[in-house]
Amino acid sequence: MNENDKQLSSYLLWAFLLAWMLQAAAIGFAWNGQTQYFQLVLLVSMYAPFAAVLLAKGPRDMGWGLKLRGKGKWILAAWFGFAVLAVLGAALYYLLFPKSLDLSFGFLSAQLGKEGLRQMEAQGLSLQTLVLIQLVEALTYAPLINTFAALGEEVGWRGFLYPRLKARFGTAKGRLLGGLIWGVWHWPVMIFAGYNYGTVYWGAPVLGPLLFCVICIALGTVIDYLYEKTNCIWIPALAHGAFNAVSGLGMLVLNPAYADRTTLGPMPIGLIGGLPLLILGALLLTKSGRETE
Repeated sequence: MNENDKQLSSYLLWAFLLAWMLQAAAIGFAWNGQTQYFQLVLLVSMYAPFAAVLLAKGPRDMGWGLKLRGKGKWILAAWFGFAVLAVLGAALYYLLFPKSLDLSFGFLSAQLGKEGLRQMEAQGLSLQTLVLIQLVEALTYAPLINTFAALGEEVGWRGFLYPRLKARFGTAKGRLLGGLIWGVWHWPVMIFAGYNYGTVYWGAPVLGPLLFCVICIALGTVIDYLYEKTNCIWIPALAHGAFNAVSGLGMLVLNPAYADRTTLGPMPIGLIGGLPLLILGALLLTKSGRETE
């Protein structure tokens, strides 16, 4: 086993070990209804890949410098590209399932609960105003804030893992394998705590984790493409943060009766809601496969 293989094996061991230990703790908090601690531990777990790079003695040069001149179009693509894909996916979902559209924001009301609604009323906020605030946040500063959390993963996945997989298996196969690994990394908290798809959905608890691997292949391909074009680790972190910021927007107008169909949509991690992302990922994979040949 050469040095690169040793680093790769060490990285994967630490990335999974650290993250799955933290996910186990998060699952415990979820089972006890301690949502705030669940979210906090998951946030910390996003830095497990970063820690794994350090423990595996990986490279330090991943494009840390903010040399952004000439990269404006890639920054815009990272910041707003996934919002466009998410809106297209949600629109397609609601076009196919028009009865799932609820402009009275029933799903949001259910999430807030009676106490949350009372607090909003006391503050003079309406559901329409809250939805508008969430839309503005998701499209403006939320991607930037999320960048610092997503950086923990991007240093490990796009900065360390993907270049090694692409060098060994070719760009297309490397991205396929990288996305699969990335998806599996999320499995414990998805299976046992309902992360992303919830606990009651079509095909639970198996279909969600399997579908998420497909989504991660497409998402990882797009983010890695941005990294290749910019050689700046902050750009994929921004893209990852933007995806996290906009993923839930389609749920704002969801009919609560359709909340068990998250594997279809309207979020971009569903089969239909994520179709624009899947198509873009497939196109980039095909392009990279041809370039390899």
